[in-house]
Amino acid sequence: MSPNSSAFASAEEASRLALLESQLAALFEVSSVLSRSLNLRQTLREVLSVLSERGRMHHGLVCLLDEDRGELMISALHDKDAEPFEKVTYQPGEGVIGHILSSNEPWILPRIGDEPRFLDRLNLYNPDLPFIGVPIRVGEEHPIGVLAAQPPPGDALLGHQARFLEMVANLTGQAVRLARTVEAEQQALREERDKLRREVKGTHGFDSIIGRADSMRLVFEQVRQVAKWNTTVLIRGESGTGKELIANAIHYNSPRARAPFVKLNCAALPDNLLESELFGHEKGAFTGAINQRKGRFEQADGGTLFLDEIGEITPAFQAKLLRVLQEGEFERVGGGRTHKVDVRVIAATNRDLEAEVQSGEFREDLYYRLNVMPIRMPALRERMEDIPDLARFLVNKLSRTQGRDLQITDSALRVLMRYDWPGNVRELENCMERAAVMCENGLIDRDVINLTGLDLSTSSADLSPPAAGSNGGNGAQPVDLNDPNLDERERVIAALEEAGWVQAKAARLLNMTPRQIAYRIQTLNIKMRQF
Repeated sequence: MSPNSSAFASAEEASRLALLESQLAALFEVSSVLSRSLNLRQTLREVLSVLSERGRMHHGLVCLLDEDRGELMISALHDKDAEPFEKVTYQPGEGVIGHILSSNEPWILPRIGDEPRFLDRLNLYNPDLPFIGVPIRVGEEHPIGVLAAQPPPGDALLGHQARFLEMVANLTGQAVRLARTVEAEQQALREERDKLRREVKGTHGFDSIIGRADSMRLVFEQVRQVAKWNTTVLIRGESGTGKELIANAIHYNSPRARAPFVKLNCAALPDNLLESELFGHEKGAFTGAINQRKGRFEQADGGTLFLDEIGEITPAFQAKLLRVLQEGEFERVGGGRTHKVDVRVIAATNRDLEAEVQSGEFREDLYYRLNVMPIRMPALRERMEDIPDLARFLVNKLSRTQGRDLQITDSALRVLMRYDWPGNVRELENCMERAAVMCENGLIDRDVINLTGLDLSTSSADLSPPAAGSNGGNGAQPVDLNDPNLDERERVIAALEEAGWVQAKAARLLNMTPRQIAYRIQTLNIKMRQF
């Protein structure tokens, strides 16, 4: 070998080794970039930047296949924002980029300007320089894109540069698959979240609250108006009237619907636990406080906090609650740092707060802070016309729970409407659940209601029956005694109810004699009501 040839070989080997060193450093940095972020577009641009600065591969380009459109889309360009080039696409097999995708093989062009299939749509590449493009693969699957760049001239090293670019493409393929998997999972979670939000809003919307009585219409109107604002709301009413349901409706129909809705029953905890539960505590604040804990106010930041049974808190704790309601500030138990929160408060009570203010058991300033927008929930006995709709709603709910068809008869509804319901809707719900358990054939009639244990003898409701052909304004459908679909037992019971359980009057309604109706009452096992 001549000295000149030996010197040339040594120079070529030195150039190759220098290239390998720079490529190794570039691969290390590329792997670091790919593990740094799930922002795919930004990550790909950083990879192309590393290729240019460390790997001597300029004008880098990444095209990824849009599976829905079946086209290669520009995803990243070195030193350029890819967004202006998003309309530039390549069909599989179209131009140099499309050919690399469809052939699934690398393509080395010593001088790109000599290739007739080079489209130069981006107007970025030097036609006198080489061009290398490699497919981006994920395992053994079809390629999902193309990675391309322009190396410096030098035919002897183009093969090494192409292999290096393939390594980078393999690493990039794994990153693309991970990013797409995460994006698909995030999209599924977003869709599930939006679905749940729609379901929650539907469950807690106005349509889910039953009431046609004037007193309930007033409640609906108040809720619609107050839901728009951040006004503090005090819901008044007896236990079992649905105060929490109204609080739900206010939150989920307000601008805070996407933020947390946190609930706390103030009657369930003593003062020391109530303070920790509402305001949180620092680690070591008391025995058992092994970790720092956020309270309900912090959990509800940006959303709504529902304080049920607010009238049960002691005067000592009322002063602590007053400050956070006035200033939106508090300290955790055992901590000295002041925390500020943005929380809408909805409170509820069944207590006579005005009387407790007069007796000094409830702070007057806290009362006025809570009683900004009072909403009074009427007792069930004050809206008897809603009982049929409520009972049918509860029966349908139980039907879904038990997985069988349940129905309630008009005679059963009339019995329900003769009761005072001291436990309000909650008592009605319990009664319907007992009735559903007791009825074997799925039909809840008057006799099944009598088996639930309602003590109608203590009722102060008007027990006089409605006039014939009238529903008494209560929502129960009048019974046509001549309806051929009505069985004999139901017809006799309907006549007795219409006649106020006076047998002689019921007999006349059925065109019977008193002896005939007495015989039917006995043979049909009808339990007579006594007034």
